[in-house]
Amino acid sequence: MSSPSKRRDMDVMKLMMTDYKVETINDSVSEFFVEFNGPPNSLYSGGVWKVRVELPDAYPYKSPSIGFVNRIYHPNIDEMSGSVCLDVINQTWSPMFDLINIFEVFLPQLLLYPNPTDPLNGEAAALMMRDRKVYEQKVKEHCARYAKPEDIRGQQEEEEDDAEEASDDEDYKSSEDEMEVEGI
Repeated sequence: MSSPSKRRDMDVMKLMMTDYKVETINDSVSEFFVEFNGPPNSLYSGGVWKVRVELPDAYPYKSPSIGFVNRIYHPNIDEMSGSVCLDVINQTWSPMFDLINIFEVFLPQLLLYPNPTDPLNGEAAALMMRDRKVYEQKVKEHCARYAKPEDIRGQQEEEEDDAEEASDDEDYKSSEDEMEVEGI
């Protein structure tokens, strides 16, 4: 039996070797982003989402935390926080599952078959049950507005620029700082 840290490293590497774009946070395999495409032939087809994954120390015995970074309109996903309501991740997680299961099975199934009776987004759930056509139109509008591939990549570049500026600011010293260092 391998240790949880070896399993975590192996699962992250397996995910990185797929077609998914994986971006680590602070070079950690415990926190990273995955670029996730909406399932083909679904309302979410053509949409691209940045999904934040946090792996607890006890992974794979404890489930990962999954959240959509850019907005998505779905009864089981909180539109503002991106939190996901999915039993297989939240309650029935098993060490038999891995990260690839999340992105190739669990999330696509969630987007294809929403459960409006257990909502995180009450408005989306009510709309889905009340007026399916309007609900579908709103999903497509959100995809067009918040889930374009160029938006995800643009957002990554902005974050990199912000991080670069922050490190530049740390390196910058004013003339007053210089004088203070020199004892003037």
